[in-house]
Amino acid sequence: MSTETSQDVTITAAPATGIVLTDVAAAKVAALLVQEGRDDLNLRVAVQPGGCSGLRYQLYFDDRALDGDTITEFGGVKVVTDKMSTPYLTGASIDFVDTIEKQGFTIDNPNAEGSCACGDSFN
Repeated sequence: MSTETSQDVTITAAPATGIVLTDVAAAKVAALLVQEGRDDLNLRVAVQPGGCSGLRYQLYFDDRALDGDTITEFGGVKVVTDKMSTPYLTGASIDFVDTIEKQGFTIDNPNAEGSCACGDSFN
């Protein structure tokens, strides 16, 4: 595992712990970035108050670097978590599902003690 630190931003190449982006999810994110014509964006994963269970996930493209961010790279895709979200996301895995019933990103988080029926929020 290699780590670079500059301006209070940590970049990790292969985490032993932390958030994981599956190969399928990394390929989907890369395809979305190509579709947008952007190579300067990262996938930011955050935990925010809200939802019926108390906390909800946010996944969005971001070009900012915030103090305390952790940046992890998977297949050329950079995944960014802020310092407040990182503890909630340690050990979480992000995948992309594309079936006849469902399409989208899924998060398997061992830190979640419970979730709402729709699966959009957790506690």
